[in-house]
Amino acid sequence: MSQRTLHTLFRPTSVAIIGASNRPKRAGNVLMKNLLSGGFSGPIMPVTPKYEAVLGVLAYPNIEALPLKPDLAIICTAASSVPAIIETLAQFGCKVAIVMASGLADEFTEDGTSLLTLTQQNAQRYGMRILGPNSLGMILPNLGLNASLAHTAALPGKIAFVSQSAAICTTVLDWANNKGIGFSSFISLGDANDINFDELLDYLGRDSKTDAILLYIDSVNEKRHFLSAARAASRNKPILVIKSGRSIEGTSAAKLHTGGLAGNDAVYEAAFRRAGMLRVNDLIELFAAVETLAHSRPLQGERLGIISNGGGPAVLALDELILGGGKLPPLSPEIYQRLNELLPKSWSGQNPVDIGGDSDAIRYAKSLEILMDSDDLDAILVLHSPSALGESVEIAQAIAATISNHPNRHKINVLTNWSGEDSAYEARKHFSKSRIPTYRTPEGAVGAFMHMVEYRRNQKLLQEVPQSIPVNIPADSVTARAKLQQAIDSGKTLLETHESRGILDAYGLNTVDTWFAKNAEQAVEYAQQAGYPIALKVQSPDIHHKSDVHGVMLNLTSDVEVKQAAKAMIERVMSLNPDAKIEGLIVQKMALTAGAQEIRVAVANDPVFGPAILLGEGGSEWEPTKDAVVALPPLNMTLARYMVIQALKTQKIRDRRLPRGLNMNALCVMLTQISHLIIDCPEIATLDLNPVLCAGEEITLLDVNIGLNAEPIDNASRLAISPYPKELEETAQLKNGNQVMLRPILPEDEPKHLAFDNSLSDEDRYKRYFGVRSKMTHEEMAVLTQIDYAREMAFIATAIGDDGEETTLGAIRASIDPDNTEAEFAMAVRSNYQGQGLGKMLLEKLVRYYKNNDTLVLTGFTMFENRNMASLAKSLGFTVTFDMEERLIHMHMDLKATSDNAAQTDIG
Repeated sequence: MSQRTLHTLFRPTSVAIIGASNRPKRAGNVLMKNLLSGGFSGPIMPVTPKYEAVLGVLAYPNIEALPLKPDLAIICTAASSVPAIIETLAQFGCKVAIVMASGLADEFTEDGTSLLTLTQQNAQRYGMRILGPNSLGMILPNLGLNASLAHTAALPGKIAFVSQSAAICTTVLDWANNKGIGFSSFISLGDANDINFDELLDYLGRDSKTDAILLYIDSVNEKRHFLSAARAASRNKPILVIKSGRSIEGTSAAKLHTGGLAGNDAVYEAAFRRAGMLRVNDLIELFAAVETLAHSRPLQGERLGIISNGGGPAVLALDELILGGGKLPPLSPEIYQRLNELLPKSWSGQNPVDIGGDSDAIRYAKSLEILMDSDDLDAILVLHSPSALGESVEIAQAIAATISNHPNRHKINVLTNWSGEDSAYEARKHFSKSRIPTYRTPEGAVGAFMHMVEYRRNQKLLQEVPQSIPVNIPADSVTARAKLQQAIDSGKTLLETHESRGILDAYGLNTVDTWFAKNAEQAVEYAQQAGYPIALKVQSPDIHHKSDVHGVMLNLTSDVEVKQAAKAMIERVMSLNPDAKIEGLIVQKMALTAGAQEIRVAVANDPVFGPAILLGEGGSEWEPTKDAVVALPPLNMTLARYMVIQALKTQKIRDRRLPRGLNMNALCVMLTQISHLIIDCPEIATLDLNPVLCAGEEITLLDVNIGLNAEPIDNASRLAISPYPKELEETAQLKNGNQVMLRPILPEDEPKHLAFDNSLSDEDRYKRYFGVRSKMTHEEMAVLTQIDYAREMAFIATAIGDDGEETTLGAIRASIDPDNTEAEFAMAVRSNYQGQGLGKMLLEKLVRYYKNNDTLVLTGFTMFENRNMASLAKSLGFTVTFDMEERLIHMHMDLKATSDNAAQTDIG
């Protein structure tokens, strides 16, 4: 992947059209018309042997005859000729091509190679990039480039739109033009066999011409690259995504459309949320969200005021707000008094502010002005229903004028809903021209506002500092993996409760005492050993949900009851399922269920995103999309808490307020430990804990099924999000003999890292930040501690102080470009620990890390005043140069060329 070739895609200076045509309705003809009408200032070069000129532009008979190397080539020919054209273009030096043709994967050469594979091979050989195949093309309004088959051009603007569906592209384009909404770029990915969402997100996330990104997704192929790019981009600008395939049938249709993997929609939802993106469910919601993005600024808070000239629309808006989890603040006494003086006695006297059906432009404008003066509101929704006064447009003009003249216009977001058709059309048009969000219904307006709220909440969640997991909870991966491998070596594919206990114990997960009995007599022996009462369950590899076949008997209190239950249960199971192989009986000590609540936790292996953790109510039948909330590992305590709150809010689990029921902290610890287990043990394919007994702080796994991966799994590619790389932890010794821990930074380090940053001397801060720098805020530090290990690294050095608390002594961090070409580092060490060899240890560790990561170059800058840093870098093999003009020292290491000796220096 190369962001440099993507720069050519977004900034082409010349375009060639392969297969240009004078025949109407041919792709080569439509494309030429669009290119010529867009105002593109560079050369447009049609290539075709059929015509001397296309639409009046001199044509060239073949690619070799072109007078210059095109930055961008658009191929409008049949699929059969695409591989050869790509090879010729690539040899000619063209770096990016858009392929319109579809069906390349379905046509084959004589030796059985698909045309798609051949096309990709020809492009890769010369470092050429392809948008498509099956692409509608792209529009870059700011360049006047319409390199698409779209029926209309796009207006210039600040929103980027990327879609896997050509039909969605044209629909969105039609609507946006009608609304006067413009785009920075408009891209049809097609089948996305080369250039894909992740690279475009990386580019658009850094693009100064783009303020927001919209995605239409059928399927994702590169899970880790996609999530990593989305998480990075969403820190800078909102990303909205509409995903097809919310139903099982829709998922199958989406798979046919783009040929991608069909993942579970609930897992997609979890992935989008984890990356800080905002999902909308349909085009109506998308249009509403675009309207808001195009004309709004980020919310300062969530408090909404509503003005209406009718009670009904106000109630509809209020219902939508409250049911969606929004906040309706009361009016302050001062605002109430001012409205009371302005409005007729029949006004509502509260928020929503019903100003009366006879309201004119003056009353509307003054009411809005009063609410915009309030410190208790972050947004205001102005509703208007058609009235006999017929002042729809005049009121809209007064509202727009009030907003533009008010001193709080940059602090408070104003949204409008003008209901109706003919009478409201001109008013809505006026709002669009005035860059004020406007909607056709009260519900649509509130829905758009709640999208803004949800985006704000997602961003705040990304900044939350997770609580540390209790230190006394074990995570013994060596023991767990040894037991799992032993089971796999013995040919097992599934482990049940009695076989799983040692694995779960290694992670502090509690199960009830369980024994496997071959027959009724042995079951009695184990029951006596356990102590009554006990539970008896049938054991069969062919029966996953024992209760469905009456294969469970509870509260057995004597030897006789155990014998009778065993006989009756086996007979019953055999009659219901005669083909089932019965291996024996499971004997369990009865758990104390009084006042406790049962839930279900599972780990599913999604074909797109890999392991996903599911939380819902207990039971044998559940559909994850409907019955569970989903989260992607790795989880920490904050993410686990968010998962539980989400489950309660959506009633996927119900808090029955039992005396010894749900305990938030205990639930979060369990979910975090399950996350650790799944991350550490790639041998586990699936996990089903059903039921899990929640009795306050005591959580017990009653029934366990662990599905095993028979073949070794590459753990690095298994997970969608890079977990904390525990293997990079190491201890070292300072010159004074003190021990320090060198490890990657964690989100939980935020408070201590803030203390570390605040502890730096003024001189050290000046050197670190290249000038005077005020102290970090929590939000800034959250960004520095909640890093994506797939694209950045920060190592810290910590030691345990006399008070038993861990203290951060030094830190080094580097961010890497998306192409893994160059990493740029920065470092700081506490003043009282300088001269102890700590800086050298940290820099050596970073060099080793990026050499192992196959990064090409490690660079850094420091100020002239920081000669010690330059000397250290030089001693480790960096090339050090001085920039006299900028008064900076540049440190550079070619990681491929350097000998390993410098990087492998003994850190002791």
